[in-house]
Amino acid sequence: MSEIEEQVRGWWARLTAWLRGGQRGEGAQKAKARLQDFRDSETGRKAEAAIRDLRQGEVGRKAEAAIRDLREGETGRKAKEALADLRDGETGRKAKEALADLRDSEVGRKARAALRDLRDSTANRDKS
Repeated sequence: MSEIEEQVRGWWARLTAWLRGGQRGEGAQKAKARLQDFRDSETGRKAEAAIRDLRQGEVGRKAEAAIRDLREGETGRKAKEALADLRDGETGRKAKEALADLRDSEVGRKARAALRDLRDSTANRDKS
């Protein structure tokens, strides 16, 4: 599944969870109506059909089986153990400290600013 599809699915899940929640204000009603309009549109129907085809098609079944094999197999078990050892051991502690130092440093602040600028320029370019 592509990264864009994952982002859309995450956004969709958050939006529908929010709409189903206790918030029943005017904004929620408008958003729900817009969401329904999208679902009823040709684009919405095509998107839902594409997602359904991905899930139910041969490629989707093979991907699910491969993921299940990775999780339940020997390789998955070893990877989980290695991650736990790394996270809980001295190396994991040092890595967390290094990340905290980087995050709090001038280099970290500059990197965040650069990413923000890049994200803003990309968003502005997409709107044009």
